[in-house]
Amino acid sequence: MKTISSFSVSLLCLFILHSITTVNLHGQKTKATPDLDRIVEKFLEENNGQWHDMNVPESDAKLLYDLVIKGNYKSALEIGTSTGYSGIYIAWALSKTGGKLITIDIDEDRHKTALENFRKAGLSEYIDARLADAHALVKELKGPFDFVFSDADKGWLKNYFIDIDPKLIVGGCYTTHNISRRGYYGQQGYLEYVESLKNYETILNTEGAGMLVSYKKSEK
Repeated sequence: MKTISSFSVSLLCLFILHSITTVNLHGQKTKATPDLDRIVEKFLEENNGQWHDMNVPESDAKLLYDLVIKGNYKSALEIGTSTGYSGIYIAWALSKTGGKLITIDIDEDRHKTALENFRKAGLSEYIDARLADAHALVKELKGPFDFVFSDADKGWLKNYFIDIDPKLIVGGCYTTHNISRRGYYGQQGYLEYVESLKNYETILNTEGAGMLVSYKKSEK
C-alpha cells in the first residue's frame, strides 16, 4: 500500500498498476465526442465554485474521469450522487467508452438537482440516476460492474464493498472517497480491511479529499 501526495505521480503509478493488473478490458479505443465536450466544459465553467453540497473537489472528479478513460470502463456504479458533480465527470468519461453510470442517492432534493445538472451538462443519456436507499439497492443490483465510486454514508463503506465485490469484474476498479491514513472520517477500519485483501491492489491518493483506488486482480 502506498500513500502518494503528488497527483501526477499518483496517476502514473495507478496506470502502471492497471496495465499490470489487466490488459484493455474491452479491447477498443475511446471515441471522440467534441460536441458533447463543448457542452460539458461550458456547463462546468459556468458552475465553477458552486459545488458545495457533499460533492468531491475538482481534483478528485478529474481523477475519476481519468480512471474510467484509462481503464476503458463501461459499466459504472456511483454510491452517493449528491448534486451530480462526480457523476458528471464519470458519465463524461463513459460517453467516450460507450458506457453508462448508475448513480444512487437517498435525498430527494439532491436527486432532483442532480437530474437537472445532468440534463444541462448534456449527459442524461449516459446516466441512470436512482432515488433510493443504497443500503438496500446495492444488494439488489445485478451488475456486473467494472468501475465503482463509493461516496455515501461513511459508516457503511465496508458493507457496500462486500455487497459489490462479487459483482465487480476482475480488472475492475473500486474507488472510495474521504479516506485518510490518519483515520479521518472514522474510516481506519475500512482502510485496514481493504489493505488486507490479497486479490486487490490499492493506492491511496491524497491530493484531493482522499481517494482509495483498488484494482481487483482475481476473484479470491
